[in-house]
Amino acid sequence: MNFKKLLSYFVPINIYHEKSVVNKSLEVTWNNGKLVLDTENTNYSYGSLEKVLRFGLQQIDYKIIKPLDSILILGVAGGSVIKILVDEIQFKGKITGVEIDVEIIELANKYFGLNTIKNLEIIIEDAQSFVEKTSSKYDLIIVDIFQDKVMPDFLFEQKFASNLQKIMNKNGLVLFNTIAETMKEETRNDIYIERMLTKNIIVERFPNIEGKNELLILKNNL
Repeated sequence: MNFKKLLSYFVPINIYHEKSVVNKSLEVTWNNGKLVLDTENTNYSYGSLEKVLRFGLQQIDYKIIKPLDSILILGVAGGSVIKILVDEIQFKGKITGVEIDVEIIELANKYFGLNTIKNLEIIIEDAQSFVEKTSSKYDLIIVDIFQDKVMPDFLFEQKFASNLQKIMNKNGLVLFNTIAETMKEETRNDIYIERMLTKNIIVERFPNIEGKNELLILKNNL
């Protein structure tokens, strides 16, 4: 066994620490025998975030996800949710990952083998711009966009919400990972849910996942 991996069961072993243009800090660390990707204040992939997104996918149901044709991931980071889709769910359809930070994708390729996944296409672009101009539609959209612990405001604006609905297929789904640590953030989520609830969209809410993460699952009943 890799010595650093073995030692990490006793103490975390950092093997990479740099700044990127988008993120203040990016760290790759052996922790309890696993490589994880962190920013300065939070886990980005393969730690607690992986548990959050796995929980969300379980609520949708692996049996529903596996036969889908197309999945869009907005905010790839190290790609832990992609590994869940491919390795655990054995999803064989097309996965499109949109990520603004090219340096984080380079880390994901080097340390987590993201570039070995054959049914994955990575697009380096701002998610807001991508959903506005794409003509594609998706069966499942996973929204997991943070800058460290901060969620960009555009995620909760009407324009982005409308664009998400536009690119959802009939009976499509959205899994939206949010943080609700403060009353202001809880109110923000309340307003977003009210905005998304229409005669066609149903919203399920799962608060306090792995701390203060709140998952929203949107279902298009068209």
